[in-house]
Amino acid sequence: MPFEPGRTVLRRYFRGVHYTFVQPMRVIRDDHAGLLLWTPAGSEFAVLRDAAGNSQHELPINEMRSPRLVRKTWEDNDILVLRPYDGWHSIWWFFERGDFVGWYVNLETPCARHENAIDLTDLVLDVWVRPDRTWEWKDEDEMAARIGNPAYFDAEQAAVVRAEGERLIRLAEAGAFPFDGTHVDFRPDPTWPVPVLPEDLGRPS
Repeated sequence: MPFEPGRTVLRRYFRGVHYTFVQPMRVIRDDHAGLLLWTPAGSEFAVLRDAAGNSQHELPINEMRSPRLVRKTWEDNDILVLRPYDGWHSIWWFFERGDFVGWYVNLETPCARHENAIDLTDLVLDVWVRPDRTWEWKDEDEMAARIGNPAYFDAEQAAVVRAEGERLIRLAEAGAFPFDGTHVDFRPDPTWPVPVLPEDLGRPS
């Protein structure tokens, strides 16, 4: 069943037995185009940190010491996130004080739906696309360092992830959906409450 517009769902990334990122988001719509979600700057989210404060950007998850979710504030940008039903990516529209500033292509697995959440695994490599549709890879060094790690992916799987990024880059260069101007003028209703995290963030099942 689709999520009802206006409700809050959790967008959760996990790896192994740990959630690595949990963010509450408002459902804008849920239809044939996918699940469209919104959260503003100033909202709460949680990210995995180890005992020394390292994130997965600094250390692979299987080298983190006593990892746990830490609650933080989402700063700087409002984001609109489109999660296609079967795609290996999500597209994030970034806004600064209401102005569109670019797209973020987050490479990730298809999602599993739950009553109040969607669960996914982040695939490390990402693409930043500017409003003029010039682009750059993000986290290439981190991706290369994770290849062969049993908690992540092998070289063949990494090549598939990169190919998905390259496919979306071609769409951006062509100005095709979702890089065709759709949603760049999105404005949230100012009366919408800020999504909040629940006390219990759960564990991957």
